[in-house]
Amino acid sequence: MKIKKILSLILLIIIINLSIITPSFANVEDPDEWNYIWLDEAIEEAQTIKEPSVLSRYAVVYDRASGTVIWGKDENTPVPMASTTKMMTAIVMMEIVGEEHLNDTVTVSKEAASTIGSRLGLNTGDKITYNDLLYGLMLCSGNDAAVEIAISTTGSVENFVERMNNKAKELGLQNTHFVTPHGLDRDGHYTTALELAKIVDYATKNKKVAEVVATKQHTVTINGYPKTISNTNELLGYLDGVTGGKTGYTSKAGRCLTTTVNRDGFEIITVVLGADTRKIRTQDTIKLIEYTYKEYKQVDIDALVQSEYENWCRINKRRIRVIKGVELRPEIYIEDGKYKMYPLKTNETIEIESTANTEFEAPLPKDTEVGKIIVYKGNEIIDEISIKTVEQVERKSIIAYLFEIAQLIQILI
Repeated sequence: MKIKKILSLILLIIIINLSIITPSFANVEDPDEWNYIWLDEAIEEAQTIKEPSVLSRYAVVYDRASGTVIWGKDENTPVPMASTTKMMTAIVMMEIVGEEHLNDTVTVSKEAASTIGSRLGLNTGDKITYNDLLYGLMLCSGNDAAVEIAISTTGSVENFVERMNNKAKELGLQNTHFVTPHGLDRDGHYTTALELAKIVDYATKNKKVAEVVATKQHTVTINGYPKTISNTNELLGYLDGVTGGKTGYTSKAGRCLTTTVNRDGFEIITVVLGADTRKIRTQDTIKLIEYTYKEYKQVDIDALVQSEYENWCRINKRRIRVIKGVELRPEIYIEDGKYKMYPLKTNETIEIESTANTEFEAPLPKDTEVGKIIVYKGNEIIDEISIKTVEQVERKSIIAYLFEIAQLIQILI
């Protein structure tokens, strides 16, 4: 009886501990539990709204072409981001491994095999390729895959995290810092909704990462045995235009979701962080996506600027004079603008104006501004593009003047 009581007590302690630990660390989402009926209702409702009401604490809609914020809610506040961290893990892995070594096999370490939370299901000594680790990292959000990637590529989690932080600095992210490659709650592990959107943008410019996050199901091979895993992003393959993304959950971060969307070449990234439930996280994302494509359009700024530049050249190019210069009219060029495409509300317009400077005195330095094209969104200037000289124009020498006088005399005679 004593043994039975002791065993019962031990079992009770384990159950209590699991109930305490699970909300903090487990971030497993079962695709079989998703109810797509409410998703249909959420989509229909989102298509009727004029302005999104978002319950997630932090959110952003990021335009990929212009790198601008279309819509935001506390998007610059640093907060935990759970497994959306793994977008940066994928970036660093691909930069170290490269596509040419994706089929290399690694042996799973004890540290990776003992990682808690959502898992691919790796055990110490298992054999698996980098390619399958990447799928395990992004589809089923394997924390064990994240740790194994870190150790296999750099020798330790600490070394890998250093690479992650270096990459964040390289990308100009001032409010992002990593402590782990998986995103489980740790002090000092944070980003913002906007900077996370920039991480997703950078990550999915990598063809392999974009391919992985766009995959609904994939069969990995562990020790020669197949295992099918599913993507935890319920919007993938369901909502029009969704091309990928990453889910996340911890008790501190709440429910998180990044989503990449492309409708007719208009590409956006939505990020929601700090949602209380998975349903809220998904509803908010749907609202932001449908609102954006209903209320915004893409304008070809580059085409408008080029048209204005051609018009500017017809009017002003022959009016430019470099007094006392060896050349009277220098060659010119136009600098690149900030934007190729730009998102505008359907009731907004873009206006283009230009200025010209035509009188100069030699010597005239290279890259002297001779004009400017100004791009307005309403009354707001969103870009100013300089028109400049290609080469330096030297001042005429006395000999050059004497030569010109001699030529003039010859003509007169």
